[in-house]
Amino acid sequence: MLRLVTQRLLALVPLLFIVSVLTFSFTSLLPSDPVDLILGDVGTNEQYEMLRERLGLNEPVVTRYFIWLGKALQGDLGTSFFNSVSVMEAVMQRLPVTLSLTAAAALIALVVGIAAGIAAALRPRSWVDRFATLGATFGQAIPNFWFGLILVAIFAVNLRWFPATGFTPITQSPWEWLRSIILPSIALGTASSAAIARQVRSAMVGVLQQDYIRAARAQGLSTRRIIFRHALTNALVPVVAVLSFQTTVLLGGALVVEQVFAINGLGTLAIGAVRQQDIPMIQGLVLVMVALVVVVQLLTDIIYGLLNPKARPS
Repeated sequence: MLRLVTQRLLALVPLLFIVSVLTFSFTSLLPSDPVDLILGDVGTNEQYEMLRERLGLNEPVVTRYFIWLGKALQGDLGTSFFNSVSVMEAVMQRLPVTLSLTAAAALIALVVGIAAGIAAALRPRSWVDRFATLGATFGQAIPNFWFGLILVAIFAVNLRWFPATGFTPITQSPWEWLRSIILPSIALGTASSAAIARQVRSAMVGVLQQDYIRAARAQGLSTRRIIFRHALTNALVPVVAVLSFQTTVLLGGALVVEQVFAINGLGTLAIGAVRQQDIPMIQGLVLVMVALVVVVQLLTDIIYGLLNPKARPS
């Protein structure tokens, strides 16, 4: 397992290098000039040239990239063009917000998806199975931002159970932190729970028909022990791959849900950077998101190896 972790971490280096090259190249092809956006129509030619020199935009693209890469290797992802804020500090400040939302949504998706999948698999072709299948189809069909607006209208505006907008750090108040992420987490995790429920149902139906399950029942083992100790462990092997993909989807979906609930996470930071064409901020956000996806894939490989010994590297 240590060998697997080492291989994945070593593969992260060339991947981030390629992503940085592509991101830097694409942002250099943007049609508008950040200096024009900063100065507007009131800047003089002298101010224009001075600002380009201060931002380093008067250098060739290759030179700018290697200057940026040298600083990035030291942990400096640059400074925002518009507010002179360190990109690393801005990202690290918003990262816990997005991670909290994504983790809570993944937990909801996992719990609801596994429970619905098991219930449907234990009674195939029954009303429980049909209801779970219908719910999974509905959950995957509705957009998370629309579902978020519905949740806000019902539980925040009418019932006043939860706040409609904003985010409270867990260090400030754990209870208020939980209240602030419940609605956005439900809106974000519904579609993923539906996908997990479908996979769990399909895998459990196949596992429950295996000979060793029949042998366990013949030995008089309880239904709970058969399901959770024998059947579910093997059924979760293909579910891990789905969960890995869905976690990546949740990271991307969190950027949209944050806008609905006015949460100042990476989504708000990314949208503001794209609107302003804040190139250093865009580059830093892309690298951080890629690194998060790679970490999720690494955790998936570790969990997959724990569940399936055959998948462990020799």
